Amino acid sequence: MRATSKVAGVREAARRTTLLAAPRLSQRLGVELTLASETFQHTGSFKFRAAYSVASQVPNEMIVTASSGNYGQALAYACRLVGKKCLVVMPAQSAKVKIEAVREYGAEVDLTDVRVKGRLERLGEVAAEHPKAYVSSPYDDELVIEGNATLGEELAAVEPALDVVVSPVGGGGLSSGIVTGIRREGKKIEVVAAEPLMANDAARSLRAGKLLANEAEPMSIADGARTMSLGKRNWEILREGLAGIVEVPEEKIAEAVRLLFELVNLKAEPTGALSVGAVLTEGELFRDKRVCCVISGGNVDVGVYAKILSGDQ
Repeated sequence: MRATSKVAGVREAARRTTLLAAPRLSQRLGVELTLASETFQHTGSFKFRAAYSVASQVPNEMIVTASSGNYGQALAYACRLVGKKCLVVMPAQSAKVKIEAVREYGAEVDLTDVRVKGRLERLGEVAAEHPKAYVSSPYDDELVIEGNATLGEELAAVEPALDVVVSPVGGGGLSSGIVTGIRREGKKIEVVAAEPLMANDAARSLRAGKLLANEAEPMSIADGARTMSLGKRNWEILREGLAGIVEVPEEKIAEAVRLLFELVNLKAEPTGALSVGAVLTEGELFRDKRVCCVISGGNVDVGVYAKILSGDQ
């Protein structure tokens, strides 16, 4: 049964994903490639789908969350649209552009040095200070998954039909939403997750058959994937719904960012480029298939972006 009551509002509020043919990149990678770019989504990433799903449906007048930036921006904007207050716990190491954007969208920002105190630990303290607030996980939340499922539904409708969707994975909100949306449409499209090699808790979990966590928050260049582990709700969907996970080395993530800029004229943040990095890493896995790489966001600090493009990072 379609969960139309949960996602109808998201469909109306969100922009449809931008589908891009990428002939030069396809030739370089040796695969038939389509890009689904969420860089043009409200607040610059797919996270608006999830954030609006939460903000528009919970009864609480205040919502608090922890985010490295994209979910914080999206939730701040969504709360502004529906007239609610928002507080975002952010790592002090987050991209400056993301911290500034959260504030500009109207939310309060609480910075924490994750080398001293984890963002979730600080979120627990903030939640205790605001007992009437809704504590929103950026990924481990049914409303988040349902919001992101709208992207899966859009990809399921692409013609000619896709064979594989490659999705970045951190906490699992996007990839589990895509799996959910594709299933809902009754399509048999494989979903492959792309994860930083140095933050490979999801890949290790899939191999072990149980949920595993990183020992510390990994400092991957893909800051949106710096999660300790998949969410429990996401794991239950992904353990059966993923065709596999590609572990992407840092240099391949940076190369993917450069290729998207050079060959597609598309600005992607490192996390958003993970899907292309997966094809760079395991090209044979995608040969002779119609592949869609989800570019999950484009919110990257100018200084970091310049270093990546110049090859200094």
